[in-house]
Amino acid sequence: MESIRSFIAFDIEEPQVIRNISNVQSMLVETGAHLKLVKPENIHVTVRFLGNVSLSQVDEIYNEMKNVDFSPFKIEIKGVGVFPNIRRINVVWAGIKRGADELQAIFDQLEPKLQRLGFKRESRGFSPHLTIARVRTSHRKAELIRCLKEIEDYDFGIVEARCLRLKRSILKPQGPVYLTLREKCL
Repeated sequence: MESIRSFIAFDIEEPQVIRNISNVQSMLVETGAHLKLVKPENIHVTVRFLGNVSLSQVDEIYNEMKNVDFSPFKIEIKGVGVFPNIRRINVVWAGIKRGADELQAIFDQLEPKLQRLGFKRESRGFSPHLTIARVRTSHRKAELIRCLKEIEDYDFGIVEARCLRLKRSILKPQGPVYLTLREKCL
């Protein structure tokens, strides 16, 4: 049976916010660090990574998504940080100030619904952020850390979260392609 790699997310579609993210990505690239940038059209806030799901599960997941109660809300994207830590940087992220509580509430509603469908509990909990770059090696790490300190309070702007989407992730050599399978828009 065919399975697809998928996740539930809010896409970031506000042009000015995307431009601001691209500006920060350019600053990161200028450090000479080995980075893989997230393409502007792929920037999103993951609410829940699902992994591989069967095609027959898509509608089951969507039916649970339809029962998640939320109103449109603002997400303020501010600050830059890393996962897992500054000593071993794998991911560079943009932080979420306003809207984090609403995102947490959506995650908290989804989690038991997904467990009923057979998904394992998310062991890492929920940490609202936008991945903007992945770090491939420690090349020029000191320069990258210096840049990160300079932009740690960067203000990317505000977006409105209206559409909770079930996305498919197709991994390709040139980078992932994300397709919307289902959405709940308000």
